[in-house]
Amino acid sequence: MTQITRPSARKTVEAHDPAGTEHGISGKGLKTGQLGLLAVVVLGISSVAPAYSLTSSLGPAVNAVGLQLPAIFIVAFIPMILVAFAYRELNADSPDSGTTFTWATKAFGPFIGWMGGWGLLAANIIVLSNLAGVAVDFFYLFLAQVFGNPDLADLTSNKPLNIATCLAFVALAVWVSYRGLHATKLVQYAMVGFQVVVLGVFIVMALTHASSGDTPTAIAFSWDWFDPTKISSFEQFAAGMSLAVFVYWGWDVCLTVNEETKGGKGTAGRAGTTTAIAVLGLYVAVIVATMMVAGVGGDGIGLNNPDNQSNIFAALASPVMGPLAILMSLAVLAGTASSLQSTMASPARSLLAMGHYGALPQKFSTVSKRFGSPGYATIMAGAISGGFYAIMKVVSENVLNDTILALGLMICFYYGMTAFACAWYFRHSVFSSVRNFFMRLLFPVIGGVVLTLVFIQTAVDSWSPSFGSGSEIFGVGLVFIIGIGILALGAVVMVVMARVRPGFFRGETLRKDTPALVVPE
Repeated sequence: MTQITRPSARKTVEAHDPAGTEHGISGKGLKTGQLGLLAVVVLGISSVAPAYSLTSSLGPAVNAVGLQLPAIFIVAFIPMILVAFAYRELNADSPDSGTTFTWATKAFGPFIGWMGGWGLLAANIIVLSNLAGVAVDFFYLFLAQVFGNPDLADLTSNKPLNIATCLAFVALAVWVSYRGLHATKLVQYAMVGFQVVVLGVFIVMALTHASSGDTPTAIAFSWDWFDPTKISSFEQFAAGMSLAVFVYWGWDVCLTVNEETKGGKGTAGRAGTTTAIAVLGLYVAVIVATMMVAGVGGDGIGLNNPDNQSNIFAALASPVMGPLAILMSLAVLAGTASSLQSTMASPARSLLAMGHYGALPQKFSTVSKRFGSPGYATIMAGAISGGFYAIMKVVSENVLNDTILALGLMICFYYGMTAFACAWYFRHSVFSSVRNFFMRLLFPVIGGVVLTLVFIQTAVDSWSPSFGSGSEIFGVGLVFIIGIGILALGAVVMVVMARVRPGFFRGETLRKDTPALVVPE
């Protein structure tokens, strides 16, 4: 047994060396014992950002599947929860802030593991830029409501001002994240609680308006909305799944902080599944209430009105909530701002792990001695996401919609890889018990297969510019270029890293028999 001391945390961590191996493992310097179960669940809900996810995705999703909106959200939850079981199994065996990168490397080798890590980083970078963009929209909408000046809301269409404001939000998120998870936790409790309360108020008021008959777009509730077989084509199903998968994404941040939790390695796994289930219940309630009050038509506040689709709550808040509409603006702003900050934890810790194991330059493994956080990786995650948003804002007229659709590709890619990594990594134990058969083989494989099919169908469909906002480059849809192009870029960067930092790619720093870090109880 080897003992490694983490100077910044002043804690001793144990690492077990399997017989016959020469590998040792060192702590990354992260500050341990900072978060309990409730704090990790709150962090997960914050990263999912229910208000932001719904306002950004309901329009494109209803455009894809119409009245079957609740059905597609429930169906999309199935692979999510199955993959969550895979995460929990892998985390119980090998808790590591690198999550997909570390586990896929141990299961399939360094090259596939590196691409898994890249997929996770790409998804987080894309969503960070998208979160900042939505925060900008609601920031100026909030100012317009406060000062009673509608012209202030139009400032978001000023590209230079929009980009500058976005970068300011990203910089603030980086500053809070750099100061560590304790600062993050304090911010999240207030913002997540406020966001959930406002969504609850919206549900009640939407149902009240729908039942009173004073909303011309209102429609009656129907159980047929929950029947996925009424979706007319697989293309529509795949498009809806890609969008619905996006709204659940983010709970895996619970696992990236697994080295910093209280109560041992089981805390992060339980928090991930708890977050996913809690979010499902909230989503179904909001979706049903929204459909009943707005309908799925193309007029007025209808969900298929093109003027509403990129930001549903901006269109529905005033008609549904009246003078309380400003609360919805604040809720989405709070949700995007808190998610922007909490989501920063995931790519920062993945970059830290990749630097720690030699898959990226060693600078990425730098940890702040004062705050016990991945300082350099946090700054780089913020810089890249801010730069990505600035470029996309110039290239696309509908940057939010295109990046969400591309994000679905990234999520399916690395979640699917994690699911398959679970089945392969535990292949020698899957028949040792009924529990292992289901949790380590059947559930992960089903989840992985579903996400793989959605990835393939979305990639094929997104080649056309009509998939998304209509933006294109040389006749190829921007969604395809963002999604597949970023994965291709990852392969190029991987080849470069294999030449300049060959140790990781030779299996010298991380492989299946590398001992797992033992998380303190």
